[in-house]
Amino acid sequence: MTARKPDLQHIAKPWLLGAQRTYIFTSANLIDLDAGTVIKNTTIKLSGGLVSLVDTSGVETGDNVDPDAVQIDLKGKYVCPGLIDSHVHIAAVPGSLSLRELKEVSSTQSMLRQPGVCKSMLDRGFTTVRDCGGASFALKESIQEGIISGPRLFIAGHALSQTGGHGDRRQQHDPNECCGGHVNGVGRIVDGVDQCLKYAREELRQGADFIKIMGGGGVASATDEIQHLQLSNDEIKAIVTVANNAGTYVTSHAYTPEAIQQAIRQGVKGIEHGNLIDKATAEMMKEYGVFLTPTLVTYATMAAPEFSGFLPPVSAGKNREVLDKGLLALELANEIGLDICFGTDLLGPLHYAQSKEFTIRSTVQTPLEILRSATTTPARMLRQNEFLGKVAPGFAADLLVLNANPLDDITVLDRPDVHLLATIKEGRVVSSRWNVLDVEENRLPKIE
Repeated sequence: MTARKPDLQHIAKPWLLGAQRTYIFTSANLIDLDAGTVIKNTTIKLSGGLVSLVDTSGVETGDNVDPDAVQIDLKGKYVCPGLIDSHVHIAAVPGSLSLRELKEVSSTQSMLRQPGVCKSMLDRGFTTVRDCGGASFALKESIQEGIISGPRLFIAGHALSQTGGHGDRRQQHDPNECCGGHVNGVGRIVDGVDQCLKYAREELRQGADFIKIMGGGGVASATDEIQHLQLSNDEIKAIVTVANNAGTYVTSHAYTPEAIQQAIRQGVKGIEHGNLIDKATAEMMKEYGVFLTPTLVTYATMAAPEFSGFLPPVSAGKNREVLDKGLLALELANEIGLDICFGTDLLGPLHYAQSKEFTIRSTVQTPLEILRSATTTPARMLRQNEFLGKVAPGFAADLLVLNANPLDDITVLDRPDVHLLATIKEGRVVSSRWNVLDVEENRLPKIE
């Protein structure tokens, strides 16, 4: 008997997933985000991790009959593109009920807890997330190769912050100086044009997909005020130059009109939060084609009575300052017609509230506007609009199966335990509450 040759690729990386199954879903109610309608009685075929067919004719053809495929009659269930959260911090893991304790979590503890954060995002229907500080290339690679289950990652590496800025987590009584490029939690401290050039390049070398800067003060930082401008024009321009040269972009943490306008004038293409935006600034963002990613749920959750001890007093005061203005800013941005992305910015124990952003936004936006903000619009921001955000041939097979129509009531996405039947990412069932679809795992080959 001839011995079989060992599979060296599998020996080297035993976690690699096998080929995706082919799925054919029939009788689906497909949510068409371009038209803002539901296309009934649709057949959707997934193969090789992509959507290979979307047939709206309702007639079986040779393309949608495949004896080797897993065929599922959805019986009118709703199919929606996988959701995209454009502002997360996966490295800010649960395990404590205060921001101070969260900052004391070691990098090893964080890394071991991050798979749980990733899996919970899939369970809520998020197949892609954009991490704005903290997630590593190692995590991204581990998800890509199937070591752990999680959403597709686009990462900033470490957010670039000036000394004493929003990315500097030292307390005011700490006399220790940080050297240039020092990593400080989710941020990296940079001062001066030379350091901005060097460490923007360093983040890209270590796998960053885009660059995040701290352009203004923040809630969770101890030594700055919301109104503070951070980084000089020349520093921001240097970082933008590095990003542009690498074919990517810069986004800025900024609340105030002054910080937002400064960033835009230097070539920044994204604004995170923007709670204090005014009409002139929103119009400027529209003119320059800048994306806005509000993160309303984080302020609301940190202000909730059950989390009254999460923030230290100085941060709780700043949270109140931006909390009440967030919805007004979103309403203004919507009226101006900005490109608005869905984001959450949750930290530590707050990750559970990710889907609540849908309900908060529903008071000022339509279901279609909100759903586009979590699918097609961020796909354009990520420069993946020919691959993500739609259920269409040639796109990634990232989709949700729902028992209710989010175009009628967007808050069904805030109740995934009731309405989200299954999450499919890259053609694999990665989360399921439905006995018709099982979560896929590596299986041992059958013995003849």
